[in-house]
Amino acid sequence: MADIVEKTERYEDLLAEALAAAETAVPADTPLGEAARECEEMARSYLEDGRHFREDEDLVNALAAFSYGHAWLDAGARIGLFDVPEDGHLFTV
Repeated sequence: MADIVEKTERYEDLLAEALAAAETAVPADTPLGEAARECEEMARSYLEDGRHFREDEDLVNALAAFSYGHAWLDAGARIGLFDVPEDGHLFTV
């Protein structure tokens, strides 16, 4: 059980840090700007969902939510919707 506790906390921190670090790289008034907003909104929603699951001691769903949220941001960064740090552990670009 300790492994999932540590991993859930680590993935929550990763998603929160990634959200803080990602900056929209495309014009806001374009379809790509809309896509960037949607990716960020999904990531934030999954962060909130994960925190809710964690509070309910549902660590499996919390970890899944944090992972999905990060995947939305990471995918957006890979296709150029976000400027993100290229060094470090936050993104796979």
